[in-house]
Amino acid sequence: MRVLGLDPGLALTGYGIVEPHPRGGYRALTYGVVRTPARAPLPERLAQLYNAVQSLIATYQPDAAAVERLFAQRNVRSVMSVGQARGVVLLALGQAGVPVAEYTPTQIKAALTGYGAAQKAQMQRMVQLLLGLEDVPRPDDAADALAVALCHIYHTPMARGIETTDGHGDHG
Repeated sequence: MRVLGLDPGLALTGYGIVEPHPRGGYRALTYGVVRTPARAPLPERLAQLYNAVQSLIATYQPDAAAVERLFAQRNVRSVMSVGQARGVVLLALGQAGVPVAEYTPTQIKAALTGYGAAQKAQMQRMVQLLLGLEDVPRPDDAADALAVALCHIYHTPMARGIETTDGHGDHG
C-alpha cells in the first residue's frame, strides 16, 4: 500500500510518500514541503497548494492518504490558516478519489514511539530508523508528513482486524 502523508500548513505543507520496501519494512519514495509565498494573496497560496497536492497524486498514485488532524492552538490566525490549507488538501484528495484518514499528533506519536507525548525529536528519529534514512528528514514538516503516513500504515491492519471481528466484516 502506497500512502501519501500530509502535514498541512499555509506557509509549508509537508508531504511524504511511503510504501512497502521489497526487502521488508517500508521506504520513503519522496518527501519534502510545498512552500507558498507569504506575500501572495490567500487565494493564490491556496491554489498553489491545491495544484501541488494534485501533482503529487498524479505522479505517485497513492492508494491512501493520511492527514494530520488540526489541533487547537492559542493563535486563532494560525488555526484559521492551517484549517484553510487542510480544506484544500482534503478537497484535492477527495476529487482524486483517494481514501483519507486523519490522525491527531498524539495518535501519530503513539504509533511511532509507543508514547503519545513523545518529543518531536524522538518521533523524527523513529521516522529515520523505520524508513532506513541516512539523516532525520528536513524540514520538520516533511518528517511529520512521513510520520503521518507511517501512522496510517500501522493503523490499517489493526483497523481491518477490528472490522472483521465487530460484526461488520466478511466472516466467510
